[in-house]
Parts: sequence; structure tokens; C-alpha cells
Amino acid sequence: MKFNRLRPRVVVVTGAGSGIGRAIAIRFAKLGARVVVSDIDLDAAQQTAAVIRGHGRLASAAQLDVTEPEAWDALARNVLTEHGYTDVLVNNAGILVAGPFLELQPSDWEHQLAVNLMGVVYGCRAFGAQMVERGAGGHIVNIASAAAFTPTPVMSAYSVSKAGVKMLTECLRLELGPKGIGVSAICPGVINTSIMENATTLGVDDDLIERGKSLVRQLQQFAETLPFAPMSPDLVARAAVRAVRFDLAVVPVRTEAWLGYVMLRVAPGVNRIMTRPFSMKTLEKVGARLLMPAGRT
Repeated sequence: MKFNRLRPRVVVVTGAGSGIGRAIAIRFAKLGARVVVSDIDLDAAQQTAAVIRGHGRLASAAQLDVTEPEAWDALARNVLTEHGYTDVLVNNAGILVAGPFLELQPSDWEHQLAVNLMGVVYGCRAFGAQMVERGAGGHIVNIASAAAFTPTPVMSAYSVSKAGVKMLTECLRLELGPKGIGVSAICPGVINTSIMENATTLGVDDDLIERGKSLVRQLQQFAETLPFAPMSPDLVARAAVRAVRFDLAVVPVRTEAWLGYVMLRVAPGVNRIMTRPFSMKTLEKVGARLLMPAGRT
């Protein structure tokens, strides 16, 4: 770990129309950076930019499909022309494709990896080239997941994509570090976002999926009532800022992420069985217990 003298002036964040991406964009804007808010949903990107400008900070919106390398190259050129060189790129855009391995089709794998892994590859390539060209440093933050180092049933495609992001990050640290460019992987645990609501789920009973999503919504609503915001996307935003400030390689976020990260090293066998699935009935009982009004038993 080292202290990074980089002071972000221009920051590009993908998938910043909501959730973690929006929180990261707002956090960097508060620190004085001009933020380019990109998302495949231009309206959502514009809403985030409007929130930032409403606080007297600088932001602009751009539409970006991270699966298209040409779109990445165009965005990099446009940002350079309009705002100058990018100091920090945050690759946040991601999706979840879930389901038993044998139920996933090749197209499901292609879709998952195109967004979560290749989208990060294209972003690192487009903006990394500019950072090298400038010769004045820079930083790339890749949002991975605790799934990168904790095997999870029925999430093989997602876990592989995030493990790929983590390994890409560590490879790029070796290549780009000597050029003054930092690269960090943020690995969040359970965070209050809409990724589960928007997930593509295959080979699982529809009623089970809906009950699972309902439970997630209830737990998120319960978390929002707590004073310490245990599942807030801002936890990831703070981790992203910290990763840039101290040039950190891998930053787990939340207890379950740290547990998986540590157990992978000290007891990998235990790590492999930690996520054996509970039955939905058990999960519902846990959720009901957490959500039960005080004084009831």
C-alpha cells in the first residue's frame, strides 16, 4: 500500500445510472472531480448527472454499451476532446445471469461475460492507452464481487466473470504499475442495489424466484431503517475512493466479503462450502425473524 498523489480531476464511471455506479459518481464529484456518468440507459445517466449538478458539482451524461469496443473508443475520444485526459476510470457496469450450470445456454454465458468481463477489458484498453500516452499516471477501478473468490452455486457464470475481473486487475497492476497507473478491484458482498431485481434467472421455479426477490426487497427495506446503513452502495463508493488514494490491489467490502477473501487463503476447503444453499423456506424464516417487530417472539 502506498499513498497516491493523484488528484482526480476527470472521472469516468460506467453503469452509473443507479446503485453502486451512482454512489461512486456522486462520491468522486463531492471530492471535486468532473464526472462523466455513463450508462446504457441514457435517461438514468442524465438523472445521476442532474443529482450531481444539483449539489453544485460538475457532471455530464453519456450513453454507453460496454459490450461494444467501438463505443468505448468513441467515449474515450469524446471525453479527451471535451474534458481532457481521464484521471480515474471506474468499470462498474454489470449484470447477473443465474441458474444451474446445466441449464445455462452458450448465449447466457456469452451475455454474462460480454458485459461483466469483456466490458471491463474494453474499458481498461481504451482509457488505459490514454493514461499511458499522457505519461502522468492515472487509476482504473474495476468493480468485481466477493463472488470472485467465494464459489457460489447457481451463479457459475457470474462468479467466473467476476473472478476474471479480479485476475485482470492483478495482471494489469503488473503491466501498468511501472507506467504510473494504478489498478484496483473492489469486491463487495451484499449491497442494496437492483441487480437481483434485474437478474436473468434460468432453470429455477418462477414462484421460488419471486419469493426470493420479495425477501431481498424486505431485507433491503429493513437495512434502510438502520442508522449505520449496512448495505449502502456508498460503502462501495468509499472503497473505490480509498483504493485510488492508497493504490490498493483488492478491496473487499462488508464482513462476508472479507470472510471469503481471508478463508480463501487460510482454509480454501471451508471457503468452498460456505455458500451451500439454504432452502428457500429457511431463508424466509431468517428474513421473517429479522423483520419481526420488536417485542414479538
